[in-house]
Amino acid sequence: MGYKEQYAFWLEDSYFDAQTKNELQAIKDDEKEIEDRFYKELAFGTGGLRGVIGAGTNRMNIYTVRKATQGLANYIKKQGGEEKGVAIAYDSRRMSPEFADEAALCLAANGIKAYVFDSLRPTPELSFALRELHCISGIVITASHNPPEYNGYKCYWEDGAQVAAPRDQEIITEVNNVTDYHDVKTMEKQEAVKAGLYQVIGREIDDKYMAELKKQIIHPEIIAEVADDIKIVYSPFNGTGNLPVRRILDEIGFKNVYVVPEQEMPDPNFTTLAYPNPEDPKAFTLALELAKERKADIVLATDPDADRLGIYALDTKSGEYIPFTGNMSGMLIAEYILRERTATGKMPENPALVTTIVTTNMARAITEDYKVKCIEVLTGFKYIGEQIKLFEQTGSDNYVFGLEESYGCLAGTHARDKDAIVAVMCLCEMAAWCKKNGKTVWDQMITLYEKYGYFKESQYSITMKGIDGAKEIEELMNKLRSNPPRNFGGLKVKEFRDYTTGKTLNLESGEEGETGLPKSNVLYFDLTNDSWCCARPSGTEPKIKFYMGVKGNSLEDAEAKLQQLTEDLKAYL
Repeated sequence: MGYKEQYAFWLEDSYFDAQTKNELQAIKDDEKEIEDRFYKELAFGTGGLRGVIGAGTNRMNIYTVRKATQGLANYIKKQGGEEKGVAIAYDSRRMSPEFADEAALCLAANGIKAYVFDSLRPTPELSFALRELHCISGIVITASHNPPEYNGYKCYWEDGAQVAAPRDQEIITEVNNVTDYHDVKTMEKQEAVKAGLYQVIGREIDDKYMAELKKQIIHPEIIAEVADDIKIVYSPFNGTGNLPVRRILDEIGFKNVYVVPEQEMPDPNFTTLAYPNPEDPKAFTLALELAKERKADIVLATDPDADRLGIYALDTKSGEYIPFTGNMSGMLIAEYILRERTATGKMPENPALVTTIVTTNMARAITEDYKVKCIEVLTGFKYIGEQIKLFEQTGSDNYVFGLEESYGCLAGTHARDKDAIVAVMCLCEMAAWCKKNGKTVWDQMITLYEKYGYFKESQYSITMKGIDGAKEIEELMNKLRSNPPRNFGGLKVKEFRDYTTGKTLNLESGEEGETGLPKSNVLYFDLTNDSWCCARPSGTEPKIKFYMGVKGNSLEDAEAKLQQLTEDLKAYL
């Protein structure tokens, strides 16, 4: 059916409720809006669903959630996993509890038990819970850091990581095979509970999750020593981090934790946040005001589903709070863990740190220093989670830490996704160590720069919305792929990697090779002077993203080099 026929079907068919029909009736004279809502199905990608909330095939609503869950249920049954059940968590967004229940009741109608949290929980706790409960799969209802009008549906498998290849494509096939909404099963909640197919979970999982986090503490005695002096400001961005972050910091001994009151409680409209993203400096406005008032040492914020952490730290020399990128905070935590585990004899044999191809090259410099293997994977934390599973299966290495540039990291193997709760805990322990040693977190960052080099990274994005935008993104990637540039300004391309074909090309020698990683629509340009650039269409937003990195001799030198690379990239495009 075309979009007009789909629109008519949703308006007329008895399957859709009156509220949905009223919403669609209100746009009957808006042809462009009708087309946008119905020109395609909301794509179930490798991570699941994400889209604007509303009625239509290209929107997040109870019908698209049910349809996706029916496809997942069909796949689970083909794998013989229906007896294991599925764990479900949700965040503070509009319709999150409703979507969680719709998914649970669809599973229940298919004979698959659903374990549903009693209230909002962080994404990493879902990753932990599904393994603790020995589930076959897990679902998180969240749109992470997207604007308020969005919601999403992330799918996990029994290893606790987001679904990876080839299973992701197999599930996508099952979801796409559900073409008739009337084939989607559901049942009444009361009946599902009575049948033992809908079980509420809560405090018992929280307690076990907290116990696992505490295993990552290296120096509890340092925390105790400075607990009266160190001051922490925290914002959960009106999301799921509020209770678990405050609980873990309290239980390990931090006494002065100040929560931004306007962003403390769940708020689906994110009233004080135009964009609830720890990468956005404007999102820290209220937190920084509170930090100055309280004379805080560090300022922390987690995104609404609490899998990403953003930080600012006080520079006592200037009196200003300095923003940290995900690469910077990740490197501070990683270096602290590697250093202190080595010093205390707590480093496991064959230690490994896992990072992504668009994460800072400082990771390799630090791991070489501490004689830890550094493994690079594709962008997306599910590939880091996949490495943990491979380590356990083969016994080849022991996972110590993993990070990606987009403000996500994981210490420990309790979860298989990025975990801002454990990141807060580790960052605060590192800050306590700094306090004990008479330095700030910013001082420690400068120490790392001086020792390993002034690595600096940034991202340049081009947004291309709608049908035409998707085509433009594809054309731009094809241009870069078919005729890769030989240089960006004064920086020559040493090696070109096309992760779609899995091939590498040394532009100096002409030698071809293999990337050694799964196929993905990503292009990487290894440049002279320790610089690099990578192109990748976003999997969740209508954007093409360009990641870049340089290495300088000082903060000013690195900034100048990065600015020049960005300008040279724009000129080429």
